[in-house]
Amino acid sequence: MNRRELIRIAVLSSGLQALSGVTYSQVTFRENPFKLGVASGAPTPDGMVLWTKLISDSVFGFGDNPIDVTWQVAHDEKFERVALQGTATALPQLGHAVHAELRGLKADRWYFYRFTVGSGASAQMSDVGRTRTAPALGLKVDKLRFAFASCQRWEHGYYTAYRQMVLDNPDLVVFLGDYIYEYASPKILPSSFVRDHNLRKAVTLADYRDRYALHKSDPLLQAAHRACPWLVTWDDHEVQNDYANDQSEGLTPQADFLIQRAAAYQAFYEHMPLPASALVRGLAGLGQNDGVRVHQRVAWGALANFHLLDCRQFRDYQVCPKPSRGGSTMVLTSQCEELQNRSRTMLGKPQEAWLAEGLALDAKQNVAGRPWSVMAQSTLLAQVNEPAGKEPRIWTDGWAGYPFARKRLLESMQAQPSLHPVILSGDVHLNVVANVENTATEFCGTSLTSHTGWHPEREPSFYKDNPSVQYFNSEKRGYALAEVTPQLWTTTLMGVEDVRSESSVTTPIAKFAVERGNKTPQPITI
Repeated sequence: MNRRELIRIAVLSSGLQALSGVTYSQVTFRENPFKLGVASGAPTPDGMVLWTKLISDSVFGFGDNPIDVTWQVAHDEKFERVALQGTATALPQLGHAVHAELRGLKADRWYFYRFTVGSGASAQMSDVGRTRTAPALGLKVDKLRFAFASCQRWEHGYYTAYRQMVLDNPDLVVFLGDYIYEYASPKILPSSFVRDHNLRKAVTLADYRDRYALHKSDPLLQAAHRACPWLVTWDDHEVQNDYANDQSEGLTPQADFLIQRAAAYQAFYEHMPLPASALVRGLAGLGQNDGVRVHQRVAWGALANFHLLDCRQFRDYQVCPKPSRGGSTMVLTSQCEELQNRSRTMLGKPQEAWLAEGLALDAKQNVAGRPWSVMAQSTLLAQVNEPAGKEPRIWTDGWAGYPFARKRLLESMQAQPSLHPVILSGDVHLNVVANVENTATEFCGTSLTSHTGWHPEREPSFYKDNPSVQYFNSEKRGYALAEVTPQLWTTTLMGVEDVRSESSVTTPIAKFAVERGNKTPQPITI
């Protein structure tokens, strides 16, 4: 199937074009096909994307049958007051995923939704999800509560953090990458693994579909998706560890790796509540090599503008790699001249320009109090230095490995003195709270389950040698909860007592507040 056909069927199945004159096969359902749950995302003032994916227990699956799926949106959980309903099509070319793009709802409202397939005695219904629309553009908004998380390797722990996240009742969840991990399970399990799978290392579309099905089978993750809409971006493990643009970590021949990457990107689209426009090549000049557009802007009234960034698809390769390898390494700055190449980019030049333009628009927004500019991206922006007296070592996969790209990002914020920027980060499996060169506040959330590679005994040096760092913790897994008002941003770092236990509790471990116009977060006693 070529790229144009994939885009066409995605647009058809999203409900953006009429399906008249097309006859769809009828399927008899002997079991509930909504085993991966439901989700919503990409909220706008008049709608959102509703997602589900049909799964069959039969070895033959659903074959090549397109399947009509009815969706309903209601004001109440019993669906006595239906606000909107329609039919989407689960097509085999997209693994029978459904992306229903809704319009015509009221702004700033909560709704309930569900899906139904089949008819008569064989009809099957999904769980009920809850979603919401964004406030109207420019509308004064008093408060936003959202959670952000990243890095949920299946084998490393249970998704117990999501139990508390649902109880936090967020308006949104922002996921910052590493939704799946592509690794095969080792033949001899390390003692640190708490659950196992029998999947091989993901390479093909079928492999990636199986990996998402594994992760999405978790009931706590499903509950978090049912609770509210999600905004999502990716990092490396949705494809392969440390890949950069069209280069794999193991230097797979480029043509072969692009086939793998295209499969991984399609699987990401199939399993995320993204609009069909995410598949359209060439938007804003950023389409290349059959990519998927995950960078997007989402406005939350006049309170906050989210800029979700893509730090993988368009980046330059990592510098000074190990012999016959791609990917990252640790290098001394004096031994890697490539670090001084000013043209290297993390985001790609078109996305850099797109972000700078968006930040300039934020700074000029003519409302009573300009919005918070929220840059949601995958890895730590704050510079983390070695202990004093040693030459800095650079981790080449992070922003430090792209020093001039990092400098341009900071300059794009500094060029707008009225901007109120906040950086959200993931990837490094650490909680870090920092004032980034007096330009932006950064909240880096720890991993949801994935192990850390940092040793707690290194923590004291971070405060001594990194004055911009207000908080550092490598011991806890969990997520972060942000509460935003026009004048104050508060982030609570939530830690799981023990990710090895399914019944473990999640509690606050630290809390910081940033006043509007200030870049230095202040600790709050819990």
